[in-house]
Amino acid sequence: MVVTADVYLPEDSELTVQEVNLSGSTLYAGSFHLGKYCETINNEYMLCRQEENDPRKCINEGKAVTACTLEFFRKVKKTCLAEFNQYSNCLDKSSGDYAFRHCRKTQGVFDQCMLEKLNLPRPGFGYFCEARVHDTKRPKPLPEPKAVYPDATPALPEDAEKKPPRLGSRFYWMTE
Repeated sequence: MVVTADVYLPEDSELTVQEVNLSGSTLYAGSFHLGKYCETINNEYMLCRQEENDPRKCINEGKAVTACTLEFFRKVKKTCLAEFNQYSNCLDKSSGDYAFRHCRKTQGVFDQCMLEKLNLPRPGFGYFCEARVHDTKRPKPLPEPKAVYPDATPALPEDAEKKPPRLGSRFYWMTE
């Protein structure tokens, strides 16, 4: 990709944030509760990405998503660590594709702990597929102006002679 001098690139200090250094099975085990816990922040970030079409303009929203994820896993560590580790370990060891079907018992124990201690119920089936309206405080970005090309071919004048087609109309079935 070619970058010219007028393109703004953020500095490393703007991009540096504490990473979520967790394994795939750990993220997979907490994914449903994490999605519910950080729903508004994730929606704000995705709305920004969709509206702006430029990830550089959504750096702060991305940092907020990472901070929310870290906060969620810290709360899980304080309250439901044993249940979560058991569930994550089951997902990791029971199948090669982290299938939930092998770990329903440990999932139930973890879900019960999350409900009792963090008051965070597991979202129902299809919850994340439902349509929602997201209310945001960000101003709506201005629409891009329509491109104007000065060298466009001018249209025919209205009083120009329009001869009938030489070989007839290709819409011959529509003449009746």
